[in-house]
Amino acid sequence: MTLALVNGRVLTDNGFQTGFAVLVDDDKITGLALPSDPRVRAAERHDLGGRTLLPGFIDCQVNGGGGVLFNDAPTVETIRAIGEAHAKYGTTGFLPTLISDDAEVMSRAIDAVNAAVEQGVPGVLGVHLEGPFIAPERKGVHDPAKFRIAGADDIAMVARRHGGVTLLTLAPERASDDVLKQLVDNGVIVCAGHTAADYETTRNALAMGVRGFTHLFNAMTPFTSREPGVVGAALEDHASWCGLIVDGHHVHPASLRVAIAAKTREKMMLVTDAMPPVGSDNPNFVLKGETITAKDGVCQTADGTLAGSALDMASAVRNTINMVGVPYDEAARMASTYPAAFLGLGATHGHIAAGFRADFVVLDDTHHVVETWIGGERVYTA
Repeated sequence: MTLALVNGRVLTDNGFQTGFAVLVDDDKITGLALPSDPRVRAAERHDLGGRTLLPGFIDCQVNGGGGVLFNDAPTVETIRAIGEAHAKYGTTGFLPTLISDDAEVMSRAIDAVNAAVEQGVPGVLGVHLEGPFIAPERKGVHDPAKFRIAGADDIAMVARRHGGVTLLTLAPERASDDVLKQLVDNGVIVCAGHTAADYETTRNALAMGVRGFTHLFNAMTPFTSREPGVVGAALEDHASWCGLIVDGHHVHPASLRVAIAAKTREKMMLVTDAMPPVGSDNPNFVLKGETITAKDGVCQTADGTLAGSALDMASAVRNTINMVGVPYDEAARMASTYPAAFLGLGATHGHIAAGFRADFVVLDDTHHVVETWIGGERVYTA
């Protein structure tokens, strides 16, 4: 039976709209209609109580949540637990993210994501392999013992087909043009990150098909007066996307404002880089034998190195509005429409319009999550 979501403030491609019902059949949106439309009168009605209906949030960088870390157990069960934890914060689509690890663990992670997609685990869209083809000089919390130059077997493993998208973060200075071309030609979305590349190397990588930048500003060469670095190349380029961790700790709000003003509109997207404490009461977790603690929203090692984040997507949207000064509709699109386009899913995800998946998040007046819907099913209610 058709479901009609009524009495809401709906974010459409033309901005916020009121007075319309959103019609859903199975997992798809079939249209927006006036309350007088016969389809609305015949439908099962769900009253939004005047709250705001947004496209569901899409997070391209999720290391963990709900007390579990993808690296520790790259299984369907782990992916399901991470998805359930993040659904509480409006995430309806995500990429389980594996940080630098051995080839055997990478292969298991890809297999687990493939199985999760086949089994219909809510929200999983593919896999993000963050490393291990990255730069020791910009390693962050990654284990340099896992780093290597991509060989033929690595390329074949990363590029093998499965039911979702594959995103690979690498340091472009550690990959030849041929390697980049092979990855891109085989459908892998390649991002530059954890890189010590200079401006020219980054520009060349973009020409080879690199599509984005992983957590802009963090773990990459900065923008300076005589060396624009990776950051300068990212902000100058019109075609690529940039992920932003808007938690008030990874990047200063002023730097975020400057970057958003400089970059082509629709090319900035929010990511969490979330770790196990998101959606869990336990602030501690172990990463490669080292205890990481989340305190005041920051995940860090004993020596103060940032180790992912304790950020969720709803908080990222609130921070983008309140801390950075981005308008509500644009902040919401940075969490939904723009990452969908980046992943090549812009024709099916990230919009509230006929033909798109019925993935929604309902927010109250303080921008906190009240409901989350994935594929036309309500999976969370506050």
